[in-house]
Amino acid sequence: MVFYTLGIYLYGIVLRFADLFHPKARKWVNGRQNWVDQHRKLSAALPENRSLFWFHCASLGEFEQGRPLIEKLKARPHPPLILLTFYSPSGYEIRQKYPQADVVAYLPLDTPAQARAFVKIWQPQLAIFVKYEFWFNILQQLQKQHIPTLLISGLFRPGQLFFKPYGGAFRRILEGFSHLFVQDEASGQHLLNAGIEQHTVAGDTRIDRVQSIAQQAPEIPVAARFCQSAPVLVVGSSWPEDEACLLPFLNTELPPNWKVMIAPHEISESHLKNIEQQLALPCIRFSAAENNLEKLDRARVLLIDNIGMLSALYQYGRLAYIGGGFKTGLHNTLEPIAFGLPVLFGPKYHKFEEARYLVREGGGFVVTQKEELSQAFQQLQQPEAYTRAAAKALGYITQNQGATQKVLRWIESAGL
Repeated sequence: MVFYTLGIYLYGIVLRFADLFHPKARKWVNGRQNWVDQHRKLSAALPENRSLFWFHCASLGEFEQGRPLIEKLKARPHPPLILLTFYSPSGYEIRQKYPQADVVAYLPLDTPAQARAFVKIWQPQLAIFVKYEFWFNILQQLQKQHIPTLLISGLFRPGQLFFKPYGGAFRRILEGFSHLFVQDEASGQHLLNAGIEQHTVAGDTRIDRVQSIAQQAPEIPVAARFCQSAPVLVVGSSWPEDEACLLPFLNTELPPNWKVMIAPHEISESHLKNIEQQLALPCIRFSAAENNLEKLDRARVLLIDNIGMLSALYQYGRLAYIGGGFKTGLHNTLEPIAFGLPVLFGPKYHKFEEARYLVREGGGFVVTQKEELSQAFQQLQQPEAYTRAAAKALGYITQNQGATQKVLRWIESAGL
């Protein structure tokens, strides 16, 4: 893995150069300044003689997959200490005060020296990586120290380096895991074909998380007053590319008894104003609604100008449109279908197993232009079609729950 380690060093150099120009790169670099001293202080402040479980997540999406397991472990009569590390500044900054973690920190760059230092400082009894995280030098150190190491909610595709004829060194990364819990049968088969037998097809732990959210969603009085008894389309994590298809449809074809809640992916002032300027329907921002109830009652669009509320807003919906499918990739479809909402989204969905299922089974509908959006919307106005689509959407959740419990059973069987 000489080339891997060389690549890691070069990557670090590039980021240190990029921090002069790019705010996210600057946060990445600054968050790792003097990390050894910082981590030693954090470790020394923890209670002695307590088991420490280390969770590593790339960013927020992976955190949501690890979170159900963290919370189950913390509910034990004798819970372990939890070290939670992030690779991305966006994950760290939003979850640095997550109360179920005893320490939240950045993962250092995966060089041999830093990997040795990190494992020596923390000495976890168990290491848990989420979905796509494969850091060779750190995994090698964990293996040398005989520290059990898990991957949860893993996904594998045939084009990955692990499964190439020249990918032997990368397959050894997978061999370093004590056990791999993968989301689907295809991932399990790829591992089996590569000779990786220590795996279980367990499903996606996010399903347990979104099911819990749906069962415990708090009431949002402003949203409840806005919606009242109207059928509501909830737009989650939309990008301008989504809005270019969606907003013309809302302006000309939304039935008069329907209302819409739009939660954009980006809530910059310029993006919010752009949405407002394109809308022909009466609109009010969430932040202004509580002090202007008359305008709220007249509005047909509630524009959500905050972060963190979207998952609970789906409780008020009848349909959901999920953004990202015209851009970098689809955002979270599990949250709306946990409430039984059929979902609409753009064409870039194929990397998401749940989205492929929804399209295949009729709980999700792909739109590439306004006309297709109108057609899918009209189809879902038919009571039988809607009932069937809603059942398929919710069915994915009920059929695939329980991944967290499967991982817990392995941990308990290992005496951890």
